[in-house]
Amino acid sequence: MSVGAATGLARRSFEEPVAVDEHPHDPSRGDDAAPIGCLDGEGQPPSLDPLDLGGDRDRRADGAGLDMVDLHAHPDRGLARLEPSGECFDAGSFGPREDSRGRQDLDITRAQGGGSVEVGDLALDTGGQTGVDGHRRYHSEPLALEVSVLDHELINRTLGTALRTGGEFAEVFVEDKRSSSAMLDDGRVEELTSGRDRGAGIRVVVGDTTGFAHTADLTATGLANAAEAAAAAARGGGGGVREVSVTRADGPRPTPVRIPPEDVAKATKVELLSLADAAARGQGSAITQVSARYGDSRRRILVANSDGLLAEDDQVRTLFSVSCVATGDTGLQTGRESTGRTVGFELFDEADVEEMARTAAGRAITKLSARPAPSGAMPVVVGPGGGGVLFHEACGHGLEADLVAKSASVFAGRVGEEVATPLITLIDDGTMAGEWGHFTIDDEGRPAARNVLIQDGVLTDYMWDHLRARKEGRPSSGNGRRQSYQHLPMVRMTNTYISNGSDEPAEIISGTESGVYVAELGGGQVNTATGDFVFGMTEAYLIENGEITEPIREGNLIGNGPEVLTRIDALGNDFAMGSPGTCGKDGQGVPVGDGTPTLRVTSLTIGGTAA
Repeated sequence: MSVGAATGLARRSFEEPVAVDEHPHDPSRGDDAAPIGCLDGEGQPPSLDPLDLGGDRDRRADGAGLDMVDLHAHPDRGLARLEPSGECFDAGSFGPREDSRGRQDLDITRAQGGGSVEVGDLALDTGGQTGVDGHRRYHSEPLALEVSVLDHELINRTLGTALRTGGEFAEVFVEDKRSSSAMLDDGRVEELTSGRDRGAGIRVVVGDTTGFAHTADLTATGLANAAEAAAAAARGGGGGVREVSVTRADGPRPTPVRIPPEDVAKATKVELLSLADAAARGQGSAITQVSARYGDSRRRILVANSDGLLAEDDQVRTLFSVSCVATGDTGLQTGRESTGRTVGFELFDEADVEEMARTAAGRAITKLSARPAPSGAMPVVVGPGGGGVLFHEACGHGLEADLVAKSASVFAGRVGEEVATPLITLIDDGTMAGEWGHFTIDDEGRPAARNVLIQDGVLTDYMWDHLRARKEGRPSSGNGRRQSYQHLPMVRMTNTYISNGSDEPAEIISGTESGVYVAELGGGQVNTATGDFVFGMTEAYLIENGEITEPIREGNLIGNGPEVLTRIDALGNDFAMGSPGTCGKDGQGVPVGDGTPTLRVTSLTIGGTAA
């Protein structure tokens, strides 16, 4: 069934059954399973910019005001998706609309001399085109924290519409996200933007087939159209009415925010960038380029389904990062430092941006005198926090129930087996207040949870979303997440970490005759079907005679996740979380955290450039 056919508007066919998960920026593909990547680490900062992680934003405004899609059911693959054609767009309304065509605000910046920046707001007629590049947002009244993002009676009617043709399960996901970002590069403010994205995603399940529709029109008519489209995708034909009554769940309250970033003046945010720039350049003339970025977002969600669930969350995140380039005899070397928390502007009560800048500059300068990394198998000691991404990638993805169900995980069918040394307890915990992957409810309305995946070396469970857990007759683990209302939820990690051990970090290093000490890992990729992985080392040193000595550069860690778990012979008592990250899977990006104490792997392959 084509929505375009029903409305008489232009349409485009789009058909995309879900396949093995993959990272959208990875050019490579595995034979057995596509690799999954995380954008943690140097050169890949997580972004709060709505255009960076917002999926398909290539749309034009049109007075007709409907998201145009075609639907195709895929009973064999278990999914029917509804995607925008790019032909029509309407922001809908969480509050009163100014006119039927939708008035837009566009925040723009113009770099001025001396590092200053001019900020302006342009009023645009959505019926035409504009040559100004920026982030668009539609007017509506400000939303108070205590006001629901959508009327509950309207939710009931929408769910009833979705079920009236025989759907077994229906869900409405509503999102209202505001974000802002600022970037300074080479002493000039190059970007100062803000945006707002609002809409609803509706899915209907019949047997093993899911119909999914999303719309930016949050009027009763717009939601009804989307609900009918999703239902048609799941099962054609029909008639009949099914009433649904949702009840607000008694759950944890959203994390309190002391200083809402939206209340902080843009000039104050820009000042942080200038402080970081000056501090980094103050580390010496070798620093030839400094880039600093600030970002914040407020994401309000509402989830309701035909089981009677109604849950809401209000998520505020704030991020700051500094990247430096140092120039010397070995060419250009980079250093980076970042911080991000699920908190408001109070982040900067504990995060010193000048100290962050000095740290980033120091890393870049240190690499100027670094030796090329060695090659071959050797012991590797990973510092606190810096190696969390390794276990997120090499182990965590393989413990996601959707990959397990596809037999695309090396851990499939191994619950109850010993998969690691007894030192290892691996946990995924969305309840860690303030951490980057924290939330109150997941994107299916389930409360965040602390899930022990590996206990003392034994695999105890996988991570689950609602539909896969429902099929297995068990509760969700609170791991159903989605990038935005335009996406279906899938199993995703939150904050994934290896818990503390009992060894003294200094003794771990002194007990290592030779090898490599990795202070910070960068991004990487993993083939979940085999567990093979590759990660970049962004800060690493040689270990010689039980001591950390010279810095090294241009090296990768290469190994296999299940093998690494069995080769960890020392675990420190200095647990720390690492840098904030954005995890990419099946074209969607979500914020995640990871962490470890200091640990030692008896043998890992270093891919270096030393002769």
